[in-house]
Amino acid sequence: MAKKINLNFLLVIAISIFLTVFSTAVVSYQLFKQEVFSDLSSFAEMTDNLNLTEQMKDQGIIMPENELRITWIAGDGSVLYDSYTKDAALDNHSERPEIMQARKNGEGSCIRRSQTTGQDIFFYARTMEDGTFLRIAKEAGNIWNIYRNALPVTVLITVLSFAFCLWIASRLTKAFVRPIEQMAGNLSQPEQMNTYKELMPFISLIHSQHEEMIKHAKIRQEFTANVSHELKTPLASISGYSELIATGMASKKEARHFAAKIHDNAQRLLTLINDILQLSELDAASGQNLSIEPVDLYELAAHCMETMEPVAEKHGISLSLEGTSLKLYADKTLMEEMLCNLCDNAIRYNKKGGHVWISVTDRLTVRDDGIGIPQKHQKRVFERFFRVDKSRSKKTGGTGLGLAIVKHIAEVHHADISLDSEENIGTAFCVRFPDSALIRS
Repeated sequence: MAKKINLNFLLVIAISIFLTVFSTAVVSYQLFKQEVFSDLSSFAEMTDNLNLTEQMKDQGIIMPENELRITWIAGDGSVLYDSYTKDAALDNHSERPEIMQARKNGEGSCIRRSQTTGQDIFFYARTMEDGTFLRIAKEAGNIWNIYRNALPVTVLITVLSFAFCLWIASRLTKAFVRPIEQMAGNLSQPEQMNTYKELMPFISLIHSQHEEMIKHAKIRQEFTANVSHELKTPLASISGYSELIATGMASKKEARHFAAKIHDNAQRLLTLINDILQLSELDAASGQNLSIEPVDLYELAAHCMETMEPVAEKHGISLSLEGTSLKLYADKTLMEEMLCNLCDNAIRYNKKGGHVWISVTDRLTVRDDGIGIPQKHQKRVFERFFRVDKSRSKKTGGTGLGLAIVKHIAEVHHADISLDSEENIGTAFCVRFPDSALIRS
């Protein structure tokens, strides 16, 4: 990453220096041209005011070719006097650009390349009062000549600038990369990093995602360990009882007893596997691919009560339903699963002769007068495989996943589930659905 940033910095620096040098040369040449034409204009005005052209013509003055060239041109373009030649037998100048501009605007200018010296010649012409034209010319270097003369200094400045910018870029790259390297080595404590404030939201986001990944990894690890333990117990019982029967060590009466135990453990194993699969499906779904449809929660509660009636009678628990119709958009199968799990939990952790009340109003409430949940355990009841009373849970056939499934079902429907419980008095689970899920009549 640091190498790539340095290369990008070098590219930007090189382009910037090139553009700076080139634009400086161009601007300097433009200023140079303006200065030359300004000097030629001033000299032409002075020459016109002093009538120097007529005097030089009368005296036959010939100037060296490295001096200013003065040319006096008649209105028809013929040359009356030229300071570079003895006789004025020169071509007609009426088509020269500077003369055409002067005839039209009163003054004109032009730059032409000398074929012999390769230098640029600056021409300035102005119209005189008598209709003739005065032209002043000066040979000067072009932009490349100017640049060539300044090349040593330019190269020196460019190299020094590049070296200085390279040093600055290296320091900036290190300053930019250092916090990221620190973050990679010490992601668990971002507050200890010495970094610039613009990077802190990014570091905080990475840190939170890192913590979330660690949390999920820990949950998965605990879940795997718990699944292994929960599966191991019924499998060990099945293996042990079946071995006694297979080796003939059990009598007919004992064999029937052992077969019943094998059946119970197989049923427990099947229930556990079904709960694990359903929990995995809920984890994968996360609210997606749900079969959302209009459902009446009161009707589902009535159906659930009918389904759970045999289980309640077996445990000596009475069920009752109260409330009114509550229609909402939800996954019907998951709603039935949530209701049955809440009712099953209320029946299993109840007392002989206890009651379970299902209430449907603007929310769903499942309440019992059973053993209740101690205050210290209430925050953990929705955890996977957590049991308040492990011996009672195994005795009643609980897997420890029922409330975890209920919690997931509520979450994928964006519902809020709360718990109100007091030890030896009873427990109430309340599910509130968002207004967007409710169907108003």
